[in-house]
Amino acid sequence: MVTELAKRTASAKKQARAGVRRSARNRGVRSEVKTMVTKARKSFSDSPVASADRAAVALEAVRSLDRAASKGIVHRNNAARRKSRIMRQLVKLGGPAVPAPAAKGRKAAPAPAAPAAPVKKGRK
Repeated sequence: MVTELAKRTASAKKQARAGVRRSARNRGVRSEVKTMVTKARKSFSDSPVASADRAAVALEAVRSLDRAASKGIVHRNNAARRKSRIMRQLVKLGGPAVPAPAAKGRKAAPAPAAPAAPVKKGRK
């Protein structure tokens, strides 16, 4: 009965409709992420898979986790933990260690400039 009272205003009804759309979209993305992670884990356990294919599958799983975390569908710490587990398994099997993609919006640290000549203070 309490939920009935909360959804009386037009804005509350609109938010409820938007929430249903969002949850449906998020469910699809979450399902895709789970599928990618599962494929990566299976490629680690199956021996006939080439190491390059393992790395490619793992990288695809990491990308899907990054995408979901950037959209807020999966918490960023949850995505980081799952990426860490995937990469740890890949390295354990002797696969190439794939470097983590650079974070968006961050610039590389500038190279240190050469020291300037000391400025003398005093009268000329």
